[in-house]
Amino acid sequence: MLMTTTPTIEGRTIRSYHGVVAGEAIIGANVFKDMFAAVRDIVGGRSGSYEKTLRSARETAFEDLAEAAGRLGANAVVGVDIDYEVLGEKNGMLMVAVSGTAVTLE
Repeated sequence: MLMTTTPTIEGRTIRSYHGVVAGEAIIGANVFKDMFAAVRDIVGGRSGSYEKTLRSARETAFEDLAEAAGRLGANAVVGVDIDYEVLGEKNGMLMVAVSGTAVTLE
């Protein structure tokens, strides 16, 4: 499944539009990751555990997006938008939402 943030794909013609599709992933950040991230904030550097969690959530959301487009008979998704949100009473959940327009390319 070809996915792009652009509204068109250079050199390809959109034959039909199938509608808006979306994929979401909500992942909880556990307390151990929070503790190590706090230490990382003090001493500096990147938080590998959060980066891995974020990457996993984004991949899951894109897989859901591709499946939704495929169910409509599309072979591509254009105009993809990626959003990140922190949810929960104590901001303990991470949500990644992706959406776009399912299309069939010639």
